[in-house]
This record gives sequence, structure tokens and C-alpha cells, in this order.
Amino acid sequence: MKSLIPSLFLVVLLSAAPLSGQARPRPPGLQQADRAEAQMEKNVPPPNAHRSVADAAKLEREADELARLAQSIPPDVQSVGKGMFPKDVIEKLKQIERLSKQLRGELTR
Repeated sequence: MKSLIPSLFLVVLLSAAPLSGQARPRPPGLQQADRAEAQMEKNVPPPNAHRSVADAAKLEREADELARLAQSIPPDVQSVGKGMFPKDVIEKLKQIERLSKQLRGELTR
């Protein structure tokens, strides 16, 4: 009985050895997908991580303008609550929207 267990273990190991050396065949669709993915990665340009000083200054100016406009809105809204409607509040809100979209677009590039 004692010699039977090691011999069975040896038979199991020897029978599994040829299977581990063989590679599974891959479906042609997977091979094509791998080739297409590798080709796509070659075609993607690297991200442009360096911004020029002029771009950074422009972004800062736009952010400052956006902050200035946003700070001017609460007093305008208080005026509306008192029955007075500032004539430029709608234009300020439109400008805030334009600046925020522009900044978001430039920062996500």
C-alpha cells in the first residue's frame, strides 16, 4: 500500500506533464483582436503634458475673470429679491458659462 501511493502520484505527474507543455490553440478572432489593439496603440499619439507659459497665463487670466464674475452674482440675486433686476446679470451668467466651458475644454486636453 505504501508503494502504491507514490507510484500513483508518479503516474499522475507523468500523465499531466505532456499537457502542460502544449499551448492551447487560440481562436482566430482573438488573434485578430490582439493585432488590432497593438496597431491602435501605435497610432495613438502620446499626451501633450507640457503647456507653454503663455497657455498657463491665459488659463490663469480666464480663471480670475471667472472668479470675479461669480463673486458679482450674489449681490445681483439679492437685488432681484428686492424687486430690482440688474440689466447685466443675464449677460454675466452667460459669460460665466462661456468661460467655464472654455476652461474645462482647455484643461481636459
